[in-house]
Amino acid sequence: MSLDSDVIVDRRRLRRKLTFWRTIAVLVAVVAIVAGGLYATRSGTQTSSGAIARIKIEGLIQSNNERIEALERLEKSSAAAVIVQINSPGGTVAGSEQLYDALVRLKAKKPMIVMVEGVAASGAYIAALASDQIVARQTSMVGSIGVLVQFPVLSGLMKTVGVRLEEVKSSPLKAAPNGIDEPSPEARAALEALIKDNYTWFRGLVQNRRAMDEAQIEKVADGRVFTGRQAIGLKLIDQVGDEKTAVAWLVAEKKIKSDLPVRDYKLSPKLGDLTFLRAATSITLNAVGLSSIARQVEQGGFAQAIDGMGLDGMLALWRPVSLN
Repeated sequence: MSLDSDVIVDRRRLRRKLTFWRTIAVLVAVVAIVAGGLYATRSGTQTSSGAIARIKIEGLIQSNNERIEALERLEKSSAAAVIVQINSPGGTVAGSEQLYDALVRLKAKKPMIVMVEGVAASGAYIAALASDQIVARQTSMVGSIGVLVQFPVLSGLMKTVGVRLEEVKSSPLKAAPNGIDEPSPEARAALEALIKDNYTWFRGLVQNRRAMDEAQIEKVADGRVFTGRQAIGLKLIDQVGDEKTAVAWLVAEKKIKSDLPVRDYKLSPKLGDLTFLRAATSITLNAVGLSSIARQVEQGGFAQAIDGMGLDGMLALWRPVSLN
């Protein structure tokens, strides 16, 4: 009986040791991945030295101070020129304006051209307007000049489930619309005034930057998107082509050396988008037995879900209906 007790005690002791060393191994792996990732991210911003820097604007555009700081570092770098590669449906109006302003400052320091890879709609087109030259593929989607605010009206659902909202507020237009009740005529009028003001700014920016007269801006400023082939005839872009077309323009118009390589200049990504952090998180989750969540993190599903939320404020965004 005593022998069995000793065996059980030894097994428990061994299990505790294994758990301890397993935890240490996981922590060492996480630290190594994070350190390596930070080094890669830091050094990645220097890869454009003596070359044409390629920066990528992808996904939803929101206010992002880290990205602005990275663009300011690029201003001071030894990059010979910049290609801004855009593939984005837009985002918030404020975030798009912030990015536009940063790209205008960058253009003052470096020869710059925008290349539309897939989509440059709404807020992403605002960003594209910072460049004096815009190139897009024939099948790229460009435009969507407009502003919107979307909110649900849940009054019917709340009535069905027997819930109602009580409000005490300082004035009728405070926190209106609230997404619960139908907006009052006054609230709708106030919201429409905000949208009209931002739309007037967006429309004016397009007209100014693309040198359009009233007849030309009227054709493109109704919220539609256009293909690259359509956009060139409408003065929304300057050339149909690809990155080689963009490089050729820099060589011809900005006297950039024709043999310079094009290298990625990594803008500081969001914490949740860092590949090395996703790997570290995945290892940790697997170690504690949460393998299903780990798989989701590896595939970027969690980050993508977060990206689709939290778009506060007025939107300059193109959201096509999915047919899948």
